[in-house]
Order: sequence, then C-alpha cells, then structure tokens
Amino acid sequence: MVPRPMPPSPAEPLLPRFYAGRSILITGATGFMGKVLIERILSTCPDVGGLHLLMRDKKGHSPQKRLAQLKQSQVFDNVRARNHRQLDKLFVISGDVSKPRLGMDSEAISQLKEVSIVFHSAATLKFDEPLRVAIDQNVRSVQRLLDICDELPNIEAFIHVSTAYSNAELTYVEERVYPPPVPLEQAFTIADSVPEELLVKINAEYISPKPNTYTFTKALAENVVQEHGNKGYPVAIFRPTIVISSLRHPYPGWIENLNGPSGVVVGAGKGLLHVFRCKDTAKADMLPVDMAIDTLLAVAWETAVDRPEQVRVYNCSTYENPTTWGEFEGALRQYLRGHPLDNAYWYPSGLAVENKIAHKSLETLLQTAPLHIAEYLTKILGIKTRMSLITVSQRLVAMGDVLKFFSIREWHFATDNVKKLHARLSPQDAAIYNLDPHTINWSDHYENFIKGTRKYLLQEKDQDIDVAKKHLRKMYYVHQALLFFVVALLCRFALLNPYIRTFVYRTFRMFMTILTAAYIRIQQS
Repeated sequence: MVPRPMPPSPAEPLLPRFYAGRSILITGATGFMGKVLIERILSTCPDVGGLHLLMRDKKGHSPQKRLAQLKQSQVFDNVRARNHRQLDKLFVISGDVSKPRLGMDSEAISQLKEVSIVFHSAATLKFDEPLRVAIDQNVRSVQRLLDICDELPNIEAFIHVSTAYSNAELTYVEERVYPPPVPLEQAFTIADSVPEELLVKINAEYISPKPNTYTFTKALAENVVQEHGNKGYPVAIFRPTIVISSLRHPYPGWIENLNGPSGVVVGAGKGLLHVFRCKDTAKADMLPVDMAIDTLLAVAWETAVDRPEQVRVYNCSTYENPTTWGEFEGALRQYLRGHPLDNAYWYPSGLAVENKIAHKSLETLLQTAPLHIAEYLTKILGIKTRMSLITVSQRLVAMGDVLKFFSIREWHFATDNVKKLHARLSPQDAAIYNLDPHTINWSDHYENFIKGTRKYLLQEKDQDIDVAKKHLRKMYYVHQALLFFVVALLCRFALLNPYIRTFVYRTFRMFMTILTAAYIRIQQS
C-alpha cells in the first residue's frame, strides 16, 4: 500500500507533504512540459517516491538509453547540484501509447502497482498530423491508459493534459467538457476503415469547425475522460494555453522546443523570417512552462484530496495579466538586436501585418523570393550550405500558416477553478508554486525568452555574444545598403515616367515655397 504521510503542521507546505512517499506515472516525460514536470517534482518534493516514465524505442535508442540521456539533460542541473540522488527516483516503463495496452507487458504493469498519481501528457503536437495517427496517439492512448489505471489498486488521481484550444471555434471557453465534435465511435470507425487518400480529401470538412487535427483529437480525448468518469479514482482535465519559456524554474527563459512562438524567435533572430501575420491588439495568451507545471501539480493535489465525483476542468491562462501579439513583435525587434543569435543570415527585420493579402504579398516579396534566389545563387557559385534555403522557406510558410489561426484571434478563458485553487494554497505553498499570472513582467520575460532561446534551445555560448553583435552590425550595413539600392532603383524607374517626373517636380516646388514662406515669417517675427 502507498504510505500515508502524517498531517502537516500549519507552517509546513501542503504539496511537498502530499507527494512524499507517493509513486507517480508520467507519460510524455521526454517532452518540453514533461521535463519541467519531473524537475519541479524532484526539486520541490524531496521525499517523493518513484517517478515511472513511459518511454518507447525511438530512432534506435532503447527506453533505458533514453532514460540515461534524460538524466543528463541540462534541465536537471539544479537538481544534480542540490541532491543528485533525486535522479535515482526515475524509473523507465517500456511502452508505447500507440499500441494496445500501451505496449506494456505483465512485468511493466506489475511495476505500476504502487502508483497513486498519473499525469498523462503524451500526445502528438503536430497540427497537421494525419487524422488516423492523431486519433490513435491523442484519443485512443487516453482510453488505453485509463483501462490500465482501472487495474491499479492505489490510484488517487488521474490528470489528463489537454489544451485550452480544444474548443478553439469558441471565443469564450468555460471550465467544462463540451460535446464531442463528432461521436467517438464514428471517429474511430472512420479512422479504421476510410482509405488514407480519402481521409486526406475529407479531412478539413470532417474536422470543421476545428482548425486542425490536433485540436479536433484533443476535444475527443476530453470526452473519453468524461465518459470514463470516476471509477474508483477521480479524474481531472488540465488545459494550458500557449506554453512558452519558463518564468523562473529551472532557469529564467528555459526553452527546449521550436513549437509556436519559439519558432518565430529563431526564424526572426536568424534573419530568415521577415513577415509575421498577427493582430497587434489581440491578447497573446502565452503561459510560462513552470507556471503551467506548478498549476498542474496543485491540480493533482486538489483532485486527490477532494475526490470530486464529476470531471473537473482547469483552464490555465494568463488572460488576467495579458500581453498582446503587438508587444511580442515589438519585443522581438528590441531584444533580438540586444541579444543576437549566432551567425544570423540577415539583419533581424520585418513586418507584422493582419491583412491576408498584404501578408501573402509581403511574404513572397521579402521572404520566399529572396530565400529561393539565395538558394539558386549558392548552387551556381558552388557554395555549400548546411540546409536548403528553399526547405527553410517552406517550413517558415508552414509555421506561419499554423500560427496565424491563434495570432489573429482572441479568446477569453474562464479560470474560476484555477483561481479557487490558487486561493486555497497556503502561503508556504504559494511561495514554492507560482499560480499567479500577475507575477509576470512581460518585458522582462520576453527578454529572458530570447536569451533562453539562444542559450538553451540553440546551445549558443554566452562568451560568443560579442562576436554575434559584430556580425549583426555587418548585417545591418548590408541591410541598409540593399534598402538604399532598392529605393534608388525604384526612384530611377519612376522618374523615367514623364507623369511621375512632373508630379515629383511640382511637389518639390510646393514644398520649397512653403518652406520659404515659413522662413520669411520667422525672420519678420
């Protein structure tokens, strides 16, 4: 049986005491949020029991080898410095969420007998994932894991990590499970029986009004959790918004993936992304990863303590302390020049536009065409490049197509359950676990986001920053020279037209007349 901790003293934080001695199962442990989840548990709950991490063979690496690589991750540097033995609490479970019974054998199931808390965060995050694959990994995986949890004797809470955009067709999202976009059995039947070629053709119409297969399958997965309900143990759904770099833990600005805004930071910082489609005034509901994970840990605690009969949903959002896409774009301009990325291909510059036609035109003129021309020139001159600039162009367009749905719209997420949870924490817990979006200084966080992208995501060294700044100054002069050349060329072509030449001459005469009159008036006064 799971050891029951003694009741805490009034001055003792509740969450570390709750997790003491408990065994935890985590899926998606090697992902961005999964790593921070492990780090926060190990660093804030010194007496936690074993953490069982579901892993599969990947790229020829066994689960055991992947666990060894995970333990060496930079995210655990603070844990190693304080108490390296904490990492001995990580155990691998060989399995695969895409397989029946998660690919677990009887020995793996037996290893989970003492597990009391389950965090299910494994999912395919590709927005354009084929429907069959997305249903298998994002929906059926939930069914498979819940079936296994039904067999485990000590389960106290099952927390499913969803997304705040599982109902992205709405502008106001409540903390409840909405009806499925299609009946679950119908979705399974179509995924199993419809040929792949036909699935591709009907995909957009079938998942409508969902914008992509990711949000579509996440909505279905929530209904799987809802239908399962409380079968001897409580379940909850956790919905974060756009998860970005950390606010404080394990380090300010820690980031390890290229999804969403971090991809924009890298593309713009390397001088490759020059047009970003967004609505300047729209709220950008970006959420620091450590704030998301702290809330997730508190959600599991409350779920286990309260044992609610109905599925409780938690929308985790920064809507109460908003930033905007315009502020994000402005921060890129400011901080990418103060903390430049190494070996930028061009000077970080560009435009943020909302209009679809203007965006596509500028994207072609300022981004797609130059990258294609540069690729052809490098081939003609025999210059070897680390990557195809045409491929880069295609990826930037694809990234923009994915992000535009979120950057030109705005949502309001009800967060009553998270607010109540925050208010419920003791002062000692609140000092450890940050659930308060008002603590975010967005200007500072954006700066740390860009510094963290440079240091943790791209693995660029701090001692090379001066070299990067010198290179950026060279790129600035090249950029300005090109602008001058283009403007001069346009003026030359324009003045060849007699109508334009007459217009320019008359405008110049009018300007000089106004300037002369103003000068005479000043002299007379």
